[in-house]
Amino acid sequence: MDAGGGPLLPDSVLYEIFLYLDHVDVLSVGLVCQQWHAVARDEFLWKELFYRYYRISREVPRHPAAVSWYDEFQRLYDTIPCVEVQALREHNDQVLHLSFSHSGCLFASCSKDCTVKIWSNELDISLQHSSNMRPYNWSYTQFSQFNSDDSLLLVSGVFVGPHNSSSGEIAVISMENFTLLSRVRNKPYDVFGCWLNETNLISGNLHRIGRITSCSVLWLNNAFQGIESENVNVVKRLFKIQNLNASTIRTVMVADCSRYDSPDLLLDYEEQLAASSTSTCPVFDLGSDSEEEEAKPKQTPEPAVQELPDDGGVTAEDGLQQFFDDIMEGRVRPAMTETELETKVAELFVRNRTKPPELNLLSTDSNSKTKYLIFTTGCLTYSPHQIGIKRILPHQMTTAGPVLGEERRSDEFFDSLDHVIDIHGHIIGMGLSPDHRYLYVNSRAWPRDCVISDPMQPPPIAEEIDLHVFDLKTMKEVKRALRAHRAYTPNEECFFIFLDVSRDFVASGAEDRHGYIWDRHYNICLAKLQHDNVVNSVAFSPVEQELLLTASDDTTIKVWRSPRAVRIQQARKPRPRKLLFSWLMNQKS
Repeated sequence: MDAGGGPLLPDSVLYEIFLYLDHVDVLSVGLVCQQWHAVARDEFLWKELFYRYYRISREVPRHPAAVSWYDEFQRLYDTIPCVEVQALREHNDQVLHLSFSHSGCLFASCSKDCTVKIWSNELDISLQHSSNMRPYNWSYTQFSQFNSDDSLLLVSGVFVGPHNSSSGEIAVISMENFTLLSRVRNKPYDVFGCWLNETNLISGNLHRIGRITSCSVLWLNNAFQGIESENVNVVKRLFKIQNLNASTIRTVMVADCSRYDSPDLLLDYEEQLAASSTSTCPVFDLGSDSEEEEAKPKQTPEPAVQELPDDGGVTAEDGLQQFFDDIMEGRVRPAMTETELETKVAELFVRNRTKPPELNLLSTDSNSKTKYLIFTTGCLTYSPHQIGIKRILPHQMTTAGPVLGEERRSDEFFDSLDHVIDIHGHIIGMGLSPDHRYLYVNSRAWPRDCVISDPMQPPPIAEEIDLHVFDLKTMKEVKRALRAHRAYTPNEECFFIFLDVSRDFVASGAEDRHGYIWDRHYNICLAKLQHDNVVNSVAFSPVEQELLLTASDDTTIKVWRSPRAVRIQQARKPRPRKLLFSWLMNQKS
């Protein structure tokens, strides 16, 4: 200020000077005087600092819940769980998966040491219980999930059967006394399994039909082996789906459609919607009679085989006979491999043996109890490259009724998928947003325009992991794929990398020895969380997104909190009483 008490520099000049500073210096100069403090809190200044520091396109609007640019800058800077506060080392082998209870009071961890451990989520996390699954011939535990009221824990693992054959098994553990309530076979083991409601869970089974053709059956199981009512089954068949070209159903999860109209965060601002129109992940509506033909990506050349007419007068048997007659009489391409022949026969057989898909999938009543069953699948090769979606109707959500489900006519031997999303790459992870509106998918892309001629030889996959986001209400990709994390294993050895989604953030593991955190609204990477080996799984606390857990092949579980949470905890810790300390020292002297 000058001698008269007025400012030496007008606010506009100070503003231009402050634009050359970073956010730390701006906060520092704001302590000089009231004028500088007012300019240092200017909204236009912090808007410039925000876009510059976080390198966000200016076409991206501010978070809808933000009240100011200063507060939004502080949110991204101060509330990310990036400070390691604890390392849990009770596992003695690779830690594969983490899951929180809905209350956030407990979490479970699965490991190659074949145990599932239950932890108490307090200020200092402690081990509450450990269950060893080796006595049940398990090789390791790989996945867990609490039911909706946190009274039961589903644990999925790899089961070693006769002649050292490996399959999967699901165990249900009571959280009241940690007793084992039931065990359910699960094949293949990477179906994982999931809860449909408080007392019923979904498992899978696989039946081989040919060398590269199979049938996946999804079962609804009661969590309790002892059923009081004779009208309630222990198990009931939900869906029976044909698999082509060595593909199988894996990684099942359930989305609750009733929560769509009250999302935690809407992601469809205009720039991302425009980008989604040119997405490389096409979505196929399977409301037609030829769902398998429609679900195939266009990069695969159509074989020169005469197609059957779509009228109802041609049966599968007539089609097969006509197909073989065409081969004998030379009307089709003579050079056809055994694999191509098996796939074509399977397609012809299933055409008139499949129940039509549910129509109007997008017009689901938000107030209904309808749910979606979501899983990975494929149609070109054994590596999972498509996401299948099947509607579960209210009457299907109970084990009451016939053991094998509703009675089926001969022309409804298989169930068709209601929707398919093609990823054009190897899917290595999926996760739902807390409101179940958005599906996040980790994938490693195939080369552009690649052609798969042998289903047992999938294309090479990229080291970069793409994180796609799909709106389950519109079935469209709503944001550009997120990138930062990497993976290195080849396509035939590729394994699952679990991700998790909170209200504002999404996190994922990676093979580059780091976990990653992105902001869901701005699509930017905010933090890298270091481990000494592959990070297999991440988990946000459902009640406190400033708490994150990461699990790694280095056998540790790391606990991460935000800088703000760390400061609050440190302030709450009791300080040593200096007078008492001095008195004790005097007594010793």
